[in-house]
Amino acid sequence: MSVVDVAYVTLALVPGIGRVRLARLLAHFGTAETVLAAPLDALADVPGISRAAATAIAGTSLEAGARAIARAEELGGRALVPDDPAFPPELRTIPEAPTLLFVQGDLSLLGTAAVAIVGSRTHSRYGAEVARHFAGGAARAGLVVVSGMARGLDAVAHHAALDAGGGTVGVLGNGLGVIYPAANRALYERVCEHGCLVTEFPPGERPSAGSFPRRNRLISGLAQATLVVEAREKSGALITVDCALAQGRDVLAVPGPITSPTSMGCNRLIQQGAKPALTVEDVLEEYGISAAPAKRSGDESLDARDRGVLEALDRGLQSPDEVAAALGWPVAEALAALTGLELQGIVTCETGRGFRRAVGTVGVGA
Repeated sequence: MSVVDVAYVTLALVPGIGRVRLARLLAHFGTAETVLAAPLDALADVPGISRAAATAIAGTSLEAGARAIARAEELGGRALVPDDPAFPPELRTIPEAPTLLFVQGDLSLLGTAAVAIVGSRTHSRYGAEVARHFAGGAARAGLVVVSGMARGLDAVAHHAALDAGGGTVGVLGNGLGVIYPAANRALYERVCEHGCLVTEFPPGERPSAGSFPRRNRLISGLAQATLVVEAREKSGALITVDCALAQGRDVLAVPGPITSPTSMGCNRLIQQGAKPALTVEDVLEEYGISAAPAKRSGDESLDARDRGVLEALDRGLQSPDEVAAALGWPVAEALAALTGLELQGIVTCETGRGFRRAVGTVGVGA
């Protein structure tokens, strides 16, 4: 990387130097190298550059940028500046556009049509089933699934996209090389290998209270539409919705029971005008594409739990209580599994009566 590039990275990493101040400095001095070499008084004379900001610039050196670049490369990543062809074009024009990104993994995913799928860290079994359904369906249809690498439904969405053979982009609230939360180590490694990680923060930087809300504008910014799967009224996922709306992106929400606190945020969004997402097709029509064919009930890709539910339905119409009794499960677990299969079009629900196989599906042993 050239000296000019190192100078730009160094300047972009100075705290408080966002897009507007960076643009003013470059317009005034011509190059980042010249900015870094300028005396304090000359920096402070630039309109919009406070004395504190000028002092911060004067107190930095090229070593800061060179160190960040080198560390990113050691991790298998790289720094991206806005005029780099690999820089996501969707992020160049959003409010508070990033001036610098650090990325690791498959950079081609940054130029592919994407949907953001977000939800609460604390979620219900229904929320996890729905997140897997929508993320897997979107991935099979060719969309990249973007989320925030947090525990809970973010992690579910990333895993489901990869399980479906699709791509996923994880937006971090910390620097490359920092695994947060620690429980997501396997996910982090999997996305590094098969997806792409994106962050504004330099390698090794730990997360802070403000880093996650700031990260959310990149999650929505990378996607044409944001889907909220399950969220409480005060959920951080709703910050991503605010970012999406400010960016002119579409917002969809999955409805849930009105008695469920974990669905209240989504239900409120729908009440306020968000598009209800009842099927994967509801999401895909935002992109003008069709869904991949639904799985048949005899598909080997169904896991053992789903296959067990389908075997219980071989007896015909069954209530959740009857399925639970047949399998020795709690009723809530049986209902969650049935709901997941219904979302995939494998079973149908007859209100007040129970569930049965969808017309045209075959037995699990067929």
